[in-house]
Amino acid sequence: KRLRPILCLASAEAVGGDIERILPAACALEMIHTYSLIHDDLPAMDNDDFRRGLPTSHKVFGEGMAILAGDALLTEAFHLMTRKDLMQDIDPVKKLAVIHDISEAAGYFGMIGGQVVDIQSEGKVPDYETLHYIHTRKTAVLILAAIRSGAVLSNATDAQVSALS
Repeated sequence: KRLRPILCLASAEAVGGDIERILPAACALEMIHTYSLIHDDLPAMDNDDFRRGLPTSHKVFGEGMAILAGDALLTEAFHLMTRKDLMQDIDPVKKLAVIHDISEAAGYFGMIGGQVVDIQSEGKVPDYETLHYIHTRKTAVLILAAIRSGAVLSNATDAQVSALS
């Protein structure tokens, strides 16, 4: 669906930024999201055979290749954001802040933490707080990081970043 990169680019545009400059960050966000879907579909997680009406990666290529594809996407996302030839005219402090924000959203505080609670809740009827925690961590934090990233990389003021957040 490419929602996260679209939001990254839209927030950049909202603060007067040049979306071409931040395309690597937008692409990295989609790569991270795609890795999370590949891993989420695995038998050890949600064990889904289909995503968006098509067979999941582990059904087409096998579990090992699906794990490696997800790992490669996650690694390549951070490689893309740190390439010296891309986003050259963006302040390195801002790039580092965005990489930090995205890594936090993808890590144990974010998607991974939400997935842990999701797995722990299997077979149970989760209460509102648990369901909110799962949705906030698995979905909302990376969306927020996407919005913040586009703005920060486009030299948004703190007030603009706060308003978009």
